This record gives sequence, structure tokens and C-alpha cells, in this order.
Amino acid sequence: MTKPKQTASPTLLFYSYRAVTALLAPLAYRKVAAKLAAHGVSEVRQHERLGEASQPRPDLSAGAALIWFHGASVGESLAAITLINRLHGRLPDARFLLTSGTATSAEMAAKRLPKCAQHQFAPLDTARAVTRFLDHWHPDAGVFVESELWPVTLAAAKTRGTRLALVNARLSAKSVAGWRKKLPTARFIMGLFDLLLTQNKAVAEDLLSLGADPARVFPSGNLKAGAAALPQKADVLAEMHTALAGRPLWIASSTHKGEEEAVLEAHKALLRDHPDLCLLLVPRHPERAEEISRKITQAGLTYVKRSTTSPLAAQTQVYLADTLGELGTWYALSPIVFLGGSLLPIGGHNPFEVAQAGAAVLTGPGYSNFIETFPPMIASGGAKEVTNAMDLARAVDLWLTQPDQLQNARNAARSYVEEQSGQLDAVVDRLISSLSLNSAERAS
Repeated sequence: MTKPKQTASPTLLFYSYRAVTALLAPLAYRKVAAKLAAHGVSEVRQHERLGEASQPRPDLSAGAALIWFHGASVGESLAAITLINRLHGRLPDARFLLTSGTATSAEMAAKRLPKCAQHQFAPLDTARAVTRFLDHWHPDAGVFVESELWPVTLAAAKTRGTRLALVNARLSAKSVAGWRKKLPTARFIMGLFDLLLTQNKAVAEDLLSLGADPARVFPSGNLKAGAAALPQKADVLAEMHTALAGRPLWIASSTHKGEEEAVLEAHKALLRDHPDLCLLLVPRHPERAEEISRKITQAGLTYVKRSTTSPLAAQTQVYLADTLGELGTWYALSPIVFLGGSLLPIGGHNPFEVAQAGAAVLTGPGYSNFIETFPPMIASGGAKEVTNAMDLARAVDLWLTQPDQLQNARNAARSYVEEQSGQLDAVVDRLISSLSLNSAERAS
């Protein structure tokens, strides 16, 4: 197999970064280890951030590859798992390693990774940690999801002959502007990748402006559209359906600080015409439950928290879902879902998960993290944009009172996701070709 070509040389800034990260490594490790420990992660697994593997490298048959995927957190890791499943179907002898940085992504991976794959926490971007990691795993290819550009990790892997891809790539305007101020280093980083697959043409143009090789850059859509639907808990669904007893329900999901006030104001307005309506409120960060509880009380609404033993009763106006891992179950309860992180300029959240559950989507204008997704989804009728509490109330009221329009929106949302996920086969083809993953090609 030919060694992958690098298109630019390391810069003084890169060497300076590598030196600084080495000096700051002890402090960085204490910080990330404390976060993992707070989530109950063992000390042995915390050491994975130092590149110390807690599992053996898998045994591989002749010509088979160990393909390493990296996704920062849950969303990126889910996209990675989608590709792992597709690639395993084409390359049954291959084995896969998924790395990520958060405890929640590790918990998700433990539940959803296939048997051909294993999870480790990613090494810190320091020469010593990365060297330990690569010495143990020896990945044949590395696939980085979205925007995690770790210079030391990428350069060390490339030096060892690992073919690299950046998939589902997206860069914020701020990130692009920052890289343009250090263009020689950006060109070096872009040159480490053998393949760059972007969420849209705009991101492709940004990568080209940073020095990426045009022959390696391809827009490929958002891979999150092809992720498996979120899991549902049948017992919880049955319990909730019994408690609701036919009451109408709408969902406000992944809300952030500063958004609940608008959601509660919208719900109060809706209660005037729909007095038995229930709001299922799912904050992005469940640890904010006490703060949100006070807001609900101040709004003059009754509520029950999921984390308590109190059941949802006929007089409950707001059900506060302050737990993790149940989003798929909640989405299956209502065809109307407002996605938070969007009434404020936060970036929005994943609408594909909502559509896969059969619901239509409401969003605020602040969906910059899904700028390639929401405009065409809105144009298709599968999503609707709202700007404030009254807009939100009117949109929910329309779908509550016009079931035909709601059904049209649900159908459009599902069709849009199916259209996007159809691009996965082309992505898999490019990965196999550009990273030389075919057994026969690797053995030659």
C-alpha cells in the first residue's frame, strides 16, 4: 500500500503549539479527568486520555483494517456509528475503534456500538499521549467527524502512514476567520487529510480557502440524517400514554438558559384555547431542573419532574423531563416538537432525530450549527421557523387545530431525512476508495 501524500510542511506555529500542549498536559489532564470522574468514569478509563489503552487491539485477519473514528461528543459519535455500521456491511473483516471525549458519549457508545467496534476516550492532543495511543492501536485509517482538528494527533498519525478523512465537516464563521489568520498552518492541517467530506458547498469553499486540495474535497450532506433512530422505552411510552389519557401534548426539547421563559409564555397562551394541553419540557442540561422548576412556578403553571416519583396527573400542565437517555421516547409521544438552542444564537439542535420519530419540527432562527439543514427542511414544509413566544404559540396552535397540515409537515420532514440519508452510500464509497480500505488493495 502506498504511503499517503502530505501536501504542506509543518510550521513554526505548529511546533510551538506542540511544545505548549506538552507543558500544559498535566493541567489539562487534571481538568478532563475530574469531569470524567464526576460522571462515575473509573480511573483506569480516565487514563485513556493519556493514551493508555484499557482494551487490547483486536486481532485482524490478513489484509483487514483497523479503522479509527473520532467524534467529540454524542452527536458526532452517533454519526460515526452510522458509518461504522455501513462500512462493516461492506468490509466484514474490518474492525473499528471509536474515540470521544465525554462520559455521555461513552455511555451511548456502550449501548449502540456493534460487536466489531470498541470505544476509548480520545488521547489529549499532546505528543506523549498521542504516541502511547498510536503505539497501541496502530490504526490503518482515521476518520474525524465534523470539526475536531487536533494538530498533534493528526500530524502524528499521518507520519505513521495512517490515511485520514474529515467527514460531515462544518466550521463556524469564527473558526474559519481564525484559521485564515494562520493560513500556512491551516494549509498544513488541511494537507494531512486524504479526504474531506463537508456538510454543504459553503463549508467546502471554506476548506478550499484554507488550502485544502480541491481533488480531496466533496460536499456530501449531513451524515446525522442517516443515524439510527433514537431508542425508545416501551414501558415508559405505555406509562405516559396511560397518564395522558388522550390529552394533547407538545414538546420543547433541548432548551437552553434564556429560552424556557418564551416556551412557558407560549404554553400559557395555548392553554387559553386548549385547557387540557400538556407541555413536555426537556432541557438540554438536566442539572438545571431546579432553576427551571422555579420558572414554571413563577409562570403560574403546575408541573411534575420526571426524576421524582410523582406521576403525571390530569392537572399537570408541564412535565419536566430532567433525565438523560430518554429523548427518543419523548419524541415518540408527540408529533409537535420545538427544538431549543435556537431562539437565542446558540446553534440549534439535530432535527433528524425528531423527523425519524415521525414528528414535525419547530425551530428558532439561531440554528447556525445546522445552516445546511433547516432552510431546505423549512422550504419542504417539514419544519417551521418561529422567532418568539407568540410565534411559537401560533405555530403549535395551527398544528393542533389543523391535523391535515400537521400530517403534511410530518410527511415532509420524514421525506427530507430519507433524501439526505440516501447520500450515505456515496460517502462509504469515497471512504473505501480514498483510504484504501479494500482488503485486496491493502494487501498489494
